[in-house]
Amino acid sequence: MLAAFAVLADEGGRFTDPEDGRFDASEHLLKYQGVLPVPIIITEPAVGYGAGVAAVYFDESIADASQHSMAETGRRAPPNISAFGGFKTENGTYGGFAGHMHSWDGDRIRYLGGVAKLAINLDYYGRQGNAQRYTVDGLGLVQQVLMRAGDTPWLFGLRYAYFDSEMHFDRERPLDLLDQTFKQRLGAVGALIDYDTRDNFLSPNAGSYVEGEGNFMRPEFGSTNSFDLLGARAYHWQPLSKSLVLGLRGDWQLAQGQVPFWAQPYVKLRGIPAARYQDRQAAAGELELRFALDERWSVIGFGGMGKAYGGRNDFAEAERVTSWGGGFRYLIARKLGLLAGLDIARGPDDTAFYIQVGSAWR
Repeated sequence: MLAAFAVLADEGGRFTDPEDGRFDASEHLLKYQGVLPVPIIITEPAVGYGAGVAAVYFDESIADASQHSMAETGRRAPPNISAFGGFKTENGTYGGFAGHMHSWDGDRIRYLGGVAKLAINLDYYGRQGNAQRYTVDGLGLVQQVLMRAGDTPWLFGLRYAYFDSEMHFDRERPLDLLDQTFKQRLGAVGALIDYDTRDNFLSPNAGSYVEGEGNFMRPEFGSTNSFDLLGARAYHWQPLSKSLVLGLRGDWQLAQGQVPFWAQPYVKLRGIPAARYQDRQAAAGELELRFALDERWSVIGFGGMGKAYGGRNDFAEAERVTSWGGGFRYLIARKLGLLAGLDIARGPDDTAFYIQVGSAWR
């Protein structure tokens, strides 16, 4: 009994910040090494509420990895991480995955690889806007390498992705999709350019992150059809005062060629279900303000708008969709600068909530 109380007392001390006496996970996260069970909570309105679990393995602690990379290059790097897990949602969507993230030479080289088995149930709205349920079921993999240009914030990389899929509708196929193939193999070679000056990659308060990518599906890469998926995204955080941080986000996507309808770009905003507004191109912009109430608690407000266009309608005629909302954040790990909290967002059709760990923009 005394031993049990001693363990509880030690655990209580580990999760209490000696500076302010509040709950804090810094010491646990910084010094943790080995397998960490991580719960997965899904609130995406397109697939419904769901849950899962992942086993995440750290080959060394965050503190040790940072110390080693700082000594090597003067730049902090995360530990090498492996993970596997699974999830399921209330509309029948499920998946299993395994992956690995590795860095070398003080974060000058980054590797990301993984495999996944997915069965995703979504709604297709078509020209009339009537929801029709469909399923995309398949097995996929991704392999990606990024290399830093000297000691600059620029990274350049290559990616290979493959997805062997089968699609079917719960009822009859919509008339505007009669030419679509039920079975599709997607094999793509992609190129990426990243620019990253964020002061904290988990929960930034200042700096920018910009990424451009092109993914090219061709039969010689394993794809059934030839098409291209291009995209660019930019995030910027600007402190307006000691307590107020402004965040700006822009996102643009383009599809060219014989792209499956379910792989087309869509508007990505909190409060709007994934794949609800789709077309050959999609663009979105978002603004977020975070105000610190004290050293731990913050409140946020956000709003955004977007359009899907280029196929059914040109940009001027396409429907403009907006969303807005608010939430709160708690500084759950002070030494890592990690914020966690909850967002509630209102879109054109529904209200959704999201559990956030780190930035909502990824």
